Amino acid sequence: MIACKLTLDVTQIDRVLRSNIKLRHLQLVVALDQFRHLGRTAEFLSVSQPAVSKMLAEVESMLDLTLFDRSTRGTEPTSSGQAIVRFARSVLADYERTRDEIAAVASGAAGRTRVGSMVVALPVLLAGAVKLLKQRSAQASVLVEEGDLTHLLPKLRLGELDLFVGRLEPGYSAPDLVTEALYNEPMVVVVKHGHALTRQPAPDWGDLARMPCVLPPPWASLRVKIEQTFFRHGLNPPLDILETSSFLALSTFVQQRDAAGFLARSVGLHFQNQGLLHVLPIEVPIELPPIGLITMRGRRLPPSSEQLMVCLRLTAKTDPQLMPPADVVRRSRNPTRQGGK
Repeated sequence: MIACKLTLDVTQIDRVLRSNIKLRHLQLVVALDQFRHLGRTAEFLSVSQPAVSKMLAEVESMLDLTLFDRSTRGTEPTSSGQAIVRFARSVLADYERTRDEIAAVASGAAGRTRVGSMVVALPVLLAGAVKLLKQRSAQASVLVEEGDLTHLLPKLRLGELDLFVGRLEPGYSAPDLVTEALYNEPMVVVVKHGHALTRQPAPDWGDLARMPCVLPPPWASLRVKIEQTFFRHGLNPPLDILETSSFLALSTFVQQRDAAGFLARSVGLHFQNQGLLHVLPIEVPIELPPIGLITMRGRRLPPSSEQLMVCLRLTAKTDPQLMPPADVVRRSRNPTRQGGK
């Protein structure tokens, strides 16, 4: 009897999701999940609060499920509600992608691509690739969301992003993901311009151990590798530390607290050229995963995203800031080889 009821429930849910549920219902559950409050959801959707309550009752009645628990503190998705929210986000992402493609064809524009990027890829790789894309099609629109893998991969899986650019951490590999390595990116130590260590001929890890440092969060694999490097030099890691994965936070503390920070080489050199940071001549002997691309297996990308990937590959091959110093010297001696020619 229980198995029979379960079959009936699944059949009913399948029928509702395929034919009965409407776009406005999906927008509602996503907004409720975001704001966790009927009044703020109503304001966001530009409808009355009773209208929000009525639409939510419609969805729950169709599915015969309670999607959100209501209380004086607001709304909280149930387990069933969380599943419906994930479904709604995926459908809405596909809807927006299709709408943008149709609008691009109608207007003659090149369309819109949505990319998630780690800081390591933003100022040089992604910026260079977007510049190339715009040279080929000035009307192409690029939405960039910055974050780390834990934040961006769920959005990629839901279809809210078309591709990811950043470090290909092996712990995040999965059968549904397609990864493509582009280049290796070592780390450097940075301080603010005018810092005392910039005037020292040979700063070392002992200097870093005695000063404030900005380090990745404790759960980051890079944090462990940095601490192990201090130990290999016979040193304890610095006691005065700040923990963050945010570039803005790192640059703020480096500037305001005379701290040292760790950045990818291309990022450090980029901001050194901008006059914001100074790269110290300290070797950081840490092996890191390569920088590359992640897309969803079996998902068709918009033409603009395909074009951006082509531009990312070309930038990774030709931008001197992304090459090992020896490769830069070789290319300068053989300029005809640039661009793969």
